[in-house]
Amino acid sequence: MSKLTPTPGQTVGPFYGYALPFTKDNELLAPGSPGSIRLQGTVYDGAGEAIPDAILEIWQADSEGNVVQRTGSLVRDGYTFTGWGRAAVGNSGVFTFTTVNPGPTEPGAAPFISVAVFARGLMNRLFTRIYLPENEEALAADPLLSSLDPERRSTLIARRDADGGLTWDLRLQGGNETVFLDFERFEGASQ
Repeated sequence: MSKLTPTPGQTVGPFYGYALPFTKDNELLAPGSPGSIRLQGTVYDGAGEAIPDAILEIWQADSEGNVVQRTGSLVRDGYTFTGWGRAAVGNSGVFTFTTVNPGPTEPGAAPFISVAVFARGLMNRLFTRIYLPENEEALAADPLLSSLDPERRSTLIARRDADGGLTWDLRLQGGNETVFLDFERFEGASQ
């Protein structure tokens, strides 16, 4: 009997632009709602070129730091903060979400938004975080941020816009590559 040779995995995409988006998918609450902000940025490849066919998903706490545990994220009612959203980037690589500034999930913690990235050429989705730029003390005490060199740490911290929104660019490779998280398999989990 011959030994079987593993075959390579299939890359993700580029089918995301038409298969996954749904109505108001990037609105964690309706634009113009009290406390709403715009989170925007651009996804870049290793050569510094914008990627036109990526999708980002975000999960976050509400402005009080509560993790939303309600159903209905796929059916947006225009009133309820869902804590989850999905945005396809446009031809220019730009994404935008309507959301709120997340609050800290525990006293003294640095508020953040969790991000999953799907893009052409990736074997698996990538995970990272977006931190708010305020509260230097909480940022310095954050376990993830404090484990990174200062220049790498800055890839996870958004910029505050003049209108109160956030801008955060994502770099998949190359100079100033965004820090991505690696989740180990849980012991005893199926292979």
